[in-house]
Amino acid sequence: MAEVLFFHLERQPLEAVLPVLLARSLERGWKVVVQAGSRERIEALDTHLWTFADDSFLPHGLAGGDYAADQPVLLTTGDDNPNGAAVRFLIDRAAPPDLAPYIRGVFVFDGNDPEAVAEARAQWKIQKAAGHDLTYWQQNDRGGWDKKA
Repeated sequence: MAEVLFFHLERQPLEAVLPVLLARSLERGWKVVVQAGSRERIEALDTHLWTFADDSFLPHGLAGGDYAADQPVLLTTGDDNPNGAAVRFLIDRAAPPDLAPYIRGVFVFDGNDPEAVAEARAQWKIQKAAGHDLTYWQQNDRGGWDKKA
């Protein structure tokens, strides 16, 4: 079974948080697939991951692109895993595939969006019923994370 983490965004947008979380996965030697709810979001993240910091970038590619299987981070709207990722990030209420083949599944959701919060709660129940090890992280006032469950 996978370790499944829920990150409840309240103080920073996804664009500020996602690069940090992706970098941590890469530091551990894990390939990552990021599944979003729309092609527009994937395209925006594609640009953002190249430019989010003046002194660094996150190597990545788009599903269906050249060398997708070789990418350390792959952005997709699908539920496949063409780069053999060990970690799957789910954003924008993307419907997850079975997370059992992954080391870690990560749901990142906007706490200011009631529909996103409701979907995260529904996913919590689904993932718990599937037997995964769940943790819930909420942003604190300093922009860090507090483990709440």
